[in-house]
Amino acid sequence: MSDATGFSIPKIELGDWIETGLDYLTTNYSSITRGISKFTETGIDVLNDALMWLPEWALIALVTLLCWRLAGTRLAIGSVLGLGLIWNLDLWDPMIESLTLVVIATLVAVVIAVPLGILAALSDRFYKVIMPVLDFMQTMPAFVYLIPAIPFFGIGSVSAIFATVIFSMPPAIRFTTLGIRQVPNDLIEAADAFGATRSQKLFKLQLPLSLPTVMAGINQTIMLALSMVVIAAMIGADGLGNEVWKAIQRLRPGDGFEAGIAVVILAMLLDRLTQTFSKEKKPRS
Repeated sequence: MSDATGFSIPKIELGDWIETGLDYLTTNYSSITRGISKFTETGIDVLNDALMWLPEWALIALVTLLCWRLAGTRLAIGSVLGLGLIWNLDLWDPMIESLTLVVIATLVAVVIAVPLGILAALSDRFYKVIMPVLDFMQTMPAFVYLIPAIPFFGIGSVSAIFATVIFSMPPAIRFTTLGIRQVPNDLIEAADAFGATRSQKLFKLQLPLSLPTVMAGINQTIMLALSMVVIAAMIGADGLGNEVWKAIQRLRPGDGFEAGIAVVILAMLLDRLTQTFSKEKKPRS
């Protein structure tokens, strides 16, 4: 790179370094990534087959009952109408495939994120390290996460889950940290006065009180996972995103809007259901 005066600055070959690192990892740890890929594919197939085994009306009835028990009549009616519309549009199988990817990616993300959030809440040193990393992860464009997934896991749903986990983890880590750090100090001091150990304070005081905030973070993780699963259709992921991608390639806007509406319905159902856990329960009189 040079300016008008002829002064030149050598270009930092950052892209080459990243490619070299990826080549090294894929060459030396291919057996590990193959094992992870095989295990993940098995999990995807098992959950997908289980959901596909249920008749459409049966799954709609189960979801409606769940919505009614957790959130009330309004969401139950909305779930019937929304899922019925997806069934009517012949998008039931792609919806199940998207739901499978979201569920598995969210479970993996939460299993990783919640312990990291707890550690960040309890350790100021780790908190200072992980917060800039989370800023970087949330600022990076979503499409970039698809690039390293391909050499590790190839084209398909496993790569989509890998990219989705990385993309959707930050909110769960942040909200877990925030919830634990917002526990009132006087309660912690009272627990110390009664001789509570560190683990007792965490599992019997801090985590129960921070549960609504933690669930709000999981809610955001689910929403990000669903958005990433749709984008991951570009690398061969199945589901509603693949329907949108095919509509773009074939210039069929009607099909694209139908798949998009199905994504919105699925997102609203998942959002409303998880919000019921993030709201503090009011005592019944």
